[in-house]
Amino acid sequence: MALFAVQYTYTDDAEKTQAVRPEHRDHLRELLAAGTLLLAGPFTGTPGGLLVVRADSEEGALAALDGDPFLREGVIIDRSAREWSVSIGELPGA
Repeated sequence: MALFAVQYTYTDDAEKTQAVRPEHRDHLRELLAAGTLLLAGPFTGTPGGLLVVRADSEEGALAALDGDPFLREGVIIDRSAREWSVSIGELPGA
């Protein structure tokens, strides 16, 4: 399995994002416990976030995140995945 950086772009609707955030984070914690998700967090100053996941392909990385409540509720308005290679440092469990 490879590592993929998945970028989310969120809606500007901060109220909707706040309302769904607890369920979104619970879902991400489940993916973390399963070993699919390695890192996740929001960008500062712009609506969106970055996730690092294990998958076999870009499509597989996005499919692994299809159950995200942010996606279901329309908080995510765009997302993309790119294979990522760590050249300096280490990720726990990578």
